Amino acid sequence: MRGLRIAVAALVVVMSTAAGSAAEVNVLSTPTMKSALDDLAPAFARATGHTLKLTFEGVPVLKRQIEAGEMFDVAILLPAAIDDLVKLGKIAEGTRADIARTAAGVAIHAGAPKAQVSSIEDLRRTLLAARTISYSRDSASGSYLLHLLDRLAIESEVKPKLLAVTGRSPVEAVARGEAELTVITVPNIIGVEGVTLAGLLPDELQNYTTFSGGLSANAREPGAAQELIAFLRSPVAAAAIRSKGLEPFAP
Repeated sequence: MRGLRIAVAALVVVMSTAAGSAAEVNVLSTPTMKSALDDLAPAFARATGHTLKLTFEGVPVLKRQIEAGEMFDVAILLPAAIDDLVKLGKIAEGTRADIARTAAGVAIHAGAPKAQVSSIEDLRRTLLAARTISYSRDSASGSYLLHLLDRLAIESEVKPKLLAVTGRSPVEAVARGEAELTVITVPNIIGVEGVTLAGLLPDELQNYTTFSGGLSANAREPGAAQELIAFLRSPVAAAAIRSKGLEPFAP
């Protein structure tokens, strides 16, 4: 984080010249970006004077809320969701910007025997052997897990062992011992007490997820929102994004 503070100090000189009065930027984001945004919010405030109001929820839930008229300045969702909301006039055309991407992995309880997931057959055996697997119906990772079971031809055997969670991350269920494992994007695993990353999914089954930002067509703080998108795609933010298991996109 020391490197981040030094880089922010340099960025302040550049961005503060464009910053007007301080604003509160209302951000609706996928939970996968939470750890990165929590770290970057103070850095953004130091660089621009603007603060962030962060709301985290699954992409399908946020998309429905935006369609229903939820007010926001910036949304960080999946690219397809951003594109759909542009067509609906909810996100301003031409403002989509890819911010980061990540791989999917398997989370297990800390201290549990290391699950083998490096090959297709290893992953199949691990999923079949698990007593309980947590997932969220209202998330991209949850949808992918169901798709994965179908691809592995083990849907009928594993589906009865799925534990659907609402209002919290499936990783929390693993940490509390309610589930043996879950399949989810890596940033949702890293740094969570009580869980560990067993490994990434095999290349043949890997699901890289991209997260994109877009400005509300009715943003209350459009200037500050544009500064946030630029900040998240800057070299300053890249280090923090990488530290959370994400791969930043260069401008």
